[in-house]
Amino acid sequence: MDFFVPSATDLEQAKTVYSSIAAHVSAPVPNDDKRVSKLVWSHEDTVCIAEVGQQPPEIFRAPEEILAIFECGDVYKICTQNRGVINFNPILANTKDVSKVEYFK
Repeated sequence: MDFFVPSATDLEQAKTVYSSIAAHVSAPVPNDDKRVSKLVWSHEDTVCIAEVGQQPPEIFRAPEEILAIFECGDVYKICTQNRGVINFNPILANTKDVSKVEYFK
């Protein structure tokens, strides 16, 4: 899947928005080939799937699109409009609980 950020109108705007979200959540901006598009992990004995452009698992009560996922050492930060971008902290997935990571092309 090609890199995108939901609601961005073109690649340059997507890159700008992505970098701004990264700065807001204190995440490093990865190389182009390390931008996470999808993540599978276990949270409280539940298999969770987060994919950019889709809603996060219901367990997190954040019914809005995932805008970006960042790898940050021991955790992945999953950002939606309210969880990580505007109001609250991003959804966190512990690296040790992650079973699959897919990257944008």
